[in-house]
Order: sequence, then structure tokens, then C-alpha cells
Amino acid sequence: MTTPNETLRAVRHGLRLSQDEFAKRLRAAGTKQGEPNEASKRLVQRWESGEVRAPRPVYVRALEAVTNLPVDRLGFETPQLPPRVTLDGTGGHDMVNGKPGIPVQVLPTPTGDDHSGIWLSRYEFFSSSRDNTFTGLHHVVLTQNGNRITGHSLPSASSNPDSPLSFDLTIDRNIVTGTWVEQTAQDGYYQGARYHGAIQLLVDPTGRRMTGKWVGFGKEFDVNTGPWDLRLLDKSTADEITAKYSAPPAEDPASHN
Repeated sequence: MTTPNETLRAVRHGLRLSQDEFAKRLRAAGTKQGEPNEASKRLVQRWESGEVRAPRPVYVRALEAVTNLPVDRLGFETPQLPPRVTLDGTGGHDMVNGKPGIPVQVLPTPTGDDHSGIWLSRYEFFSSSRDNTFTGLHHVVLTQNGNRITGHSLPSASSNPDSPLSFDLTIDRNIVTGTWVEQTAQDGYYQGARYHGAIQLLVDPTGRRMTGKWVGFGKEFDVNTGPWDLRLLDKSTADEITAKYSAPPAEDPASHN
């Protein structure tokens, strides 16, 4: 029985692309690289279902160009490296004691629980110009590979319209540290301003909640901080699940007591 590649599916959803659109991006990337490929919706489906666990090198390069992630962070098996050419012009694999050896594969270090899934992101910030505290809510997809966690909000899944949010995080035991970026709506109060900053969270013992603080600059370029909370909603990132959460969040006040 094959194991679905939930990581690749989550990354694709984070890019807000259908399987067909993703395939078109891969073909365009291959053409730009001078390595045309035949990526199709069916091929993407085979990758995501786990039917194909190691893409061919021509697809590896296209995948890395489209996602801006190394292939070992896309849920695939690390591909076998092709023979390399030595200085004397002869071809061959890396040599070990004068004999062909197997290329060393460096894999991400496991950290215990996998925190991939769909989470409710909730942060608070004080607006000095409006003299009030506001809350930002997003449904986000987190993808963990080794000690690295990346995240993107789902389409139309923000309490503030058109304000996509992304994370780039590292986890060390139960401590999560990294950066965040949010692009505000062009027709919103912040008129399309792009905000970013740092974040540090603690994962609770159940692995279903992360709480901590964000740091970032304000509208007047002063440094602000506030609480940030992530709550796990679903471990699955299947299409029907992400479609369910591609909508503005409805906050449950009891979940943040």
C-alpha cells in the first residue's frame, strides 16, 4: 500500500495552484531551464498519491524551481545522484577505496512529532491610530520536513480579505522559532502594506497547540509585539479537507482561554 505524499500536496495548496496549474508551472520551468518536460495533472496525481516516490532529475529541477524548496523537503525520497565526471575526463560514481561507492544521502534530522496539517492561526495587535486591539485569523497549512516547518494560509481563509500569511520556522524539541510575512489587502486599512517579523512559539505536550509571541514593525516603523496562537484543526491536507478550510475562520472563544 502506498503512502500519500501529503507534503507535496500541502506545498501545492500553499502556492494556491490546482494540480493542472502546478503541472503547467513545471512545464514552463523546464522550458526556461532548457530542459522541456511532460509534466501533467496525472503525473502530479501520481506524485501526491505516493505511486511515484522519486521523480526523475528533469522533474526534480523543475519542482525545486517552482516551489523554491529542495526536493527532500517536498516529501520525496532523495534521488540517486547521476555519475559524476572526474578531472581526468573519465566518468563514474564517487570512489571509496578505489571502488565505486554509493553517494551519501543527507536527510533532515527527525524531531519527533510531525506538525504538518491545517492549523488555525490567531494573533493580536494594537492599532495606535485606531486606539484598539484587533485579531487576525487565518487557516494555514504547515508542512514539516526534519526540523524545518513552512506554512502558508489557504485561499480566502483570512478574517481580513486578501491578506495571505506565510511562515518559515525551525523546531528544536518543543520550541518553534522563525519568521512570518503578511501581505495586506490593497483596498484595506493598511493599503497593501507588507509586514514581516519574528515569531517564537512553545508546542504544548499534546502537539496540538503552539503559543507564543510575535515581533514586528508597525505602521510608523516602531517595533511592536503581541500574542500568537496556532491550534491544530486537521492532520490531513487532502483536497476535500483544504477545500473545507478555504474560507474565513470562525473563532471559538473557548479554545483560547
